[in-house]
Amino acid sequence: MKKKNSIMGMAFFGPALVLLTLFLFLPMLLTFGFSFTDYFALNPELTHFTGLKNYTDIFKDELFVKSFLNTVKFVLIIVPLQCGGALLLAIAINHAAHCKKYFKVAFFIPVVMSLAVVSTLWMQIYSPEGILNTLLGQMGIDAQPFIHSAKQALPSIAIMSVWQGMGYQMIIFLGGLQNINPAIYEAAEMDHATSWQKFKDVTLPELKPLCVFVFITVTIGAFRMLVQPMVMTGGGPDHSTYTIVYDIYETGTVNWEMGLASTMAIVFTVFVVVLTIIQNVLTKEREGKHVNKKAKTN
Repeated sequence: MKKKNSIMGMAFFGPALVLLTLFLFLPMLLTFGFSFTDYFALNPELTHFTGLKNYTDIFKDELFVKSFLNTVKFVLIIVPLQCGGALLLAIAINHAAHCKKYFKVAFFIPVVMSLAVVSTLWMQIYSPEGILNTLLGQMGIDAQPFIHSAKQALPSIAIMSVWQGMGYQMIIFLGGLQNINPAIYEAAEMDHATSWQKFKDVTLPELKPLCVFVFITVTIGAFRMLVQPMVMTGGGPDHSTYTIVYDIYETGTVNWEMGLASTMAIVFTVFVVVLTIIQNVLTKEREGKHVNKKAKTN
């Protein structure tokens, strides 16, 4: 009987394991191995082991450094705006008396739309004759170049990305808000707490695990930004919207320098791992405090 169960288990688990090996584990191992070589996809037979040379070279590469700084700027703009905006939207919808379902769908629609389609739409909005410049003209403000300017392109794409992704985090926060025990708010009202005090002392502490999760996922998503700058600006003007993932893509698939692209991918993975560790530490800290608080109460 045990043998039969084992065979049935492997029959279900085996195909998934094969697919994971072919499309996840094996590419990860190859990427790690290629990062120590000068592997060139168009001439693989001349590959040589180079040790840590790729790792030192990428940090000497001005374009890689610029793409890294651009990515950090994207993160610094997107994370506070998207997390804060999603929380405010969730609170507003949670307190709405009517049309809650309509608002949920309306704000979530951009999330399920293709990034390429959304980027093309916003290219029209940001164009010199687009609706945004038309509105600015009616308010007496000169037309702005937006994505056609090296100074404005990066924040313009970041704002579009915030608009596109905010609905997903809004749904997460909304679920958290609806799970907060109403008795806690009633107790706060009995203590004559203001709306700000209830938000600061009740809502935020109760949503802290969700806030950590949303913060990490938005940050990772911002680091992985590729489609928006690729479609809207091609990394320009003057590489002002060139990101790490865009650099990996161009190095590996356009220049065919797979060794160097693999090194960049490993460095990028390190960022993701560090962020994941931070998330785990913060979450465990929150859980530990929550358990201790419950123990003292009991």
